[in-house]
Amino acid sequence: MVLRALEHKIESLFEGIFGRAFRTNVQPVELARKLAKEMDDHRTVSVSRVYVPNEYTVYLSPADREQFETYEENLRGELQEYLSEHARRESYALLSSPRVQLETDDDLDVGEFGIATRMVQPDRRREAEDEPSGDVEPGATMIYKPKTPQPTQAVAPEELGMQQELVTLTVEGVQHEVKQRRVVLGRSRDCDIQLSDTNVSRRHAELRQEGASYWMVDLGSTNGMEVNGKRVKRAKLRDGDTVTIGATDVVFSRETE
Repeated sequence: MVLRALEHKIESLFEGIFGRAFRTNVQPVELARKLAKEMDDHRTVSVSRVYVPNEYTVYLSPADREQFETYEENLRGELQEYLSEHARRESYALLSSPRVQLETDDDLDVGEFGIATRMVQPDRRREAEDEPSGDVEPGATMIYKPKTPQPTQAVAPEELGMQQELVTLTVEGVQHEVKQRRVVLGRSRDCDIQLSDTNVSRRHAELRQEGASYWMVDLGSTNGMEVNGKRVKRAKLRDGDTVTIGATDVVFSRETE
């Protein structure tokens, strides 16, 4: 797996005599995974594409930033490569290649870091060393707050012809908002949406976002599932589709806010 290989590559930058220093500090591979999570969490869906931020600023405590001093340029390159591969794997659209910057925040303690994201329209006139300004609210262990965008650089979803979407699953009159890429339905308490229907398996089906589309997938259930009355193992869903799991109807809704 390419992402796993890139993670090992990032980890290898800090092996050997430097490895001990990172046991209580921010781990490079942790930064890579959290950056990818930020990319997932800040995606914006258009008619045919899923856009994600292309600029990421990581805020580190002074001690953590010092640990990376010798390897900072290599680390930035590896993190950018990791984000590019993650975007390719998830079929995300980017306005430009991902750009990662490291900043110091004196209010952060060792092991704490913040990530700010922006969607930035490429400007060929910008100097390479020109870094985005702005602060992330300090003090929390995992700070995930985008910076205030600069009007001359930041791109609003409306400028790309995009609108935020509201995706829901309605079960027995109760509406469940979908905020994650995978939602499991079944009788088990561990499921994201628990169903009381005895005809439903413990882990019956899963709603998956794949690119700009949503799919309902049977997880090997005993009684199977239907979409709009047709028995299927896997189906691409559209707004208003009804998925029957056991004897329970689940209505899929997808609309712009």
